[in-house]
Order: sequence, then C-alpha cells, then structure tokens
Amino acid sequence: MFFRSKSQPETQASAPGPGGGLVRVAMTVNGKAVSADVEPRTLLVHYLREHLRLTGTHVGCDTSQCGACVIHLNGKAVKSCTTLAVSCEGASVTTIEGLAQGGKLHPMQEAFREHHGLQCGFCTPGMIMAAVDIANRKGTQLDEATIRHELEGNLCRCTGYHNIVAAVKAGAAAMGGMRQAAE
Repeated sequence: MFFRSKSQPETQASAPGPGGGLVRVAMTVNGKAVSADVEPRTLLVHYLREHLRLTGTHVGCDTSQCGACVIHLNGKAVKSCTTLAVSCEGASVTTIEGLAQGGKLHPMQEAFREHHGLQCGFCTPGMIMAAVDIANRKGTQLDEATIRHELEGNLCRCTGYHNIVAAVKAGAAAMGGMRQAAE
C-alpha cells in the first residue's frame, strides 16, 4: 500500500518507486507491443497480471520454486516471479494466452486436455509453457525420464505427474508433426 497526501491521485502509477520514480518499460507480449510506467522493482509476473490483465500466468510461491509463473522470454522459458519487468525492455514475451493461434489450441495445450494433464489447473499454464520449451530444446521425441527430469522446477500437488508426463510426450510429438507439415 502506498501512502499519499490528499492532493496525490489514488493511482498506483503515481507512487514513487525506490530510488525516485517510475520507469517506462516497453516489450512485445503475445505479438502485441505494450508499454507502461512501473516501479523499478515490479516483477514481470505482476506486470503481466496487473498491468496487462493476462492472468493465465500464476503467482504460486514468489521464490522461483513452483513454476506456476513460467512464460517464454525471447523464446526461452523463465520464471516470471523472479524476473524484473524493466529487465525485459524490448523483449518478446509469450504467455499461456499467446500459445493458441487463430482460435486453435497449441498442440501442447491440446495434449494436456486430451491426456487429463491437469486437475485443479493452477500449475497447468506454467507446466504447458515449460513443456513447450522442453520440446523446443530437447526435440519432439521425448522419453519419460527426460520429461520428468526437465519438469523438476514445476510442481503439481494434484496429479502425481503420470498424466502430465503423458501429455508432454504427446504434445511434443504433435509439435514435431506440426513442424514437419509446415516444411
């Protein structure tokens, strides 16, 4: 909570940040150019959720341990709860809302739906974003041991991971099929 004199407007944007004020940050999020004035300490997850209203990226632990906040920053998976928004100046960010194209789910999203790779859904956006990154880095023919090892930074308290692993394997294979069809 910010304390203001009665003459100050009641907007968060008017509150000074540490070291004296707000910083303008501009980036591309889900293919759209966006910018805002933020406190220098604003985390990317809060910028996405509060300034852009992209609430698919979840805040789980605030310590980079659960993975609910995973997004893609310049094509690589990062945990947005420990990334400063100002460090993303000029960057390209993809959130779970940016995966589906033209009203059609991304193959990994579809695989999570088909293989019941979710329960409560809280970890699902971060799991899917991490899974897409795994397939991009490790290839689309993934074995169970690789998937389990690569998902160590993403926690689910509901499913026991069996269906998540099956979904990641199927989603990665579908991503490979999609790439082959595009060639």
